[in-house]
Amino acid sequence: MSLTRRQATTAALAAVPLAVAATGPASAAPRTRPRRRTLYIAGDSTAARKYADAAPETGWGTALPFFVHERLAVVNHAVNGRSSKSFVDEGRLDAILAVIRPGDLLLVQFGHNDSKSADPTRHTEPWTTYQDHLRQYVDGARGHGARPVLATPVERRRFDADGVAVATHGEYPAAMRALAAEEGVALLDVQALSIALWQRLGAEETKKYFNWTPAEQDNTHFNPPGAVAVARLVARESRRRRVLAPRDVRRLDDPVPESWITWPPA
Repeated sequence: MSLTRRQATTAALAAVPLAVAATGPASAAPRTRPRRRTLYIAGDSTAARKYADAAPETGWGTALPFFVHERLAVVNHAVNGRSSKSFVDEGRLDAILAVIRPGDLLLVQFGHNDSKSADPTRHTEPWTTYQDHLRQYVDGARGHGARPVLATPVERRRFDADGVAVATHGEYPAAMRALAAEEGVALLDVQALSIALWQRLGAEETKKYFNWTPAEQDNTHFNPPGAVAVARLVARESRRRRVLAPRDVRRLDDPVPESWITWPPA
């Protein structure tokens, strides 16, 4: 079978050594699109993707893509019930490090389950084992040319008798702040930002942001408005801290309809 002129030309170019072919016209080689950077989330149930059997519970990681430009992919590895320790012990950090690439981001939020002293599979101490485990995320990301970002744990809904929002995470946020400063890691102080937001909203209004239903009064996990509100805090702080460039974020001041939140089948 005879070759067409185009086929013959293609075959001839394929036979030319790479160093020689590279000196030809720029139009001879197709232009490849740059790979999208990826933002990986490592965290617990407050950030995790939820399924239909958990609706309307929603993790803020589900809403974060609404505030991030499509040029930056968001891959959410957060899982219910995990601590900085159990996430590592189960191989979940290794799974991220197996695919993370230079220029990517690893956003790490733990603290809710690290404080569970009755569970040795999850418990860490703020100033020792908690920091030790967080260093594994930091070193792992850096070892692959990616950028680690630490996020203090988002605050629960708790108010005292005077209507003052109460911090619930003990020394874990302070330990993460100290580690971020020591290691030169970008810090998103989501704990401080979220407790300030709950204080502005007040005890009654915050019920609209948490998973309060006729069957359950959950002061830890979010419904769609709460997930959107926390994701907006994360995106805004990421821009302010120069974790993300202005061109990487969007809709920071725009409404996000609840209908955008979906729960896939369990």
